[in-house]
Amino acid sequence: MLIKKGLVVFSSDELGALRIAIAFLTLAPFAIKHIKEVEPHRWKFLVGSGLLGNLIPAFLFAYAETRLASGLAGVLNSLTALFTLLVGAMFFRQSITWMRMLGIIIGIAGTGILIFSGNGNADMSNKYYGLYIVVATICYGGSVNIIKHRLQGMKPLVMSSMALLTVAPIAFGYLLTTDVAGKLQHTPGAWEAFLYIALLAVFSTAVGLVLFNKLIHISTTLFASSSTYLIPIVALMWGVLDGETIQLWHYLGMLVVLAGVFIVNRAK
Repeated sequence: MLIKKGLVVFSSDELGALRIAIAFLTLAPFAIKHIKEVEPHRWKFLVGSGLLGNLIPAFLFAYAETRLASGLAGVLNSLTALFTLLVGAMFFRQSITWMRMLGIIIGIAGTGILIFSGNGNADMSNKYYGLYIVVATICYGGSVNIIKHRLQGMKPLVMSSMALLTVAPIAFGYLLTTDVAGKLQHTPGAWEAFLYIALLAVFSTAVGLVLFNKLIHISTTLFASSSTYLIPIVALMWGVLDGETIQLWHYLGMLVVLAGVFIVNRAK
């Protein structure tokens, strides 16, 4: 929702760069305070996490949502758990079991039920833009595994601020080549769109990143990445607050999603 509102004024690239820059500024005091505590061998993994978990997806999601329906974007985002499992198996010796795969498939199915049931919002035009989100979820899968297997032991707040520190110069450098300042001065509605991007950056990126990294540390990579299944449920709750009604299919979808998360968490 916040991405869509930001794209009303700003281009997808401007939105992606603003999102990373503002998120970094939010956590910058913690990065400055703890930068000397980071062990030298950790920096390459922080760069990997910053690129795969933040910078690249920020641009890919913004570009995809210039044409892609939000409903289909939500379904594709749930592929994060699948790619977390596959990347973990390929590069981090994580085992693939039938129960884990079953839980992932059930979670994706529940997400599909939530998105496509009864609201008619899932416009299937421009489906090929979904490839950008697929690439983003592959990046997420790599980042989750890096955090779990290579950055274990770092405090989530420190790790998040350092990961954003590694990619912030790219975002700020790109913003210098854009007309963001001019739009803020002369384009009607620019400051409102900027506010939506700032909310996205502060809560969905900065605060959300810290909480997500904490979840990775205290659970498995699969359980943490399966949190993407819950996004449609949260969106549905926002819809209720906005006057929308919940249908029987929505309740079924939520139950299926939670069943998938439960199986992923319990699978050995």
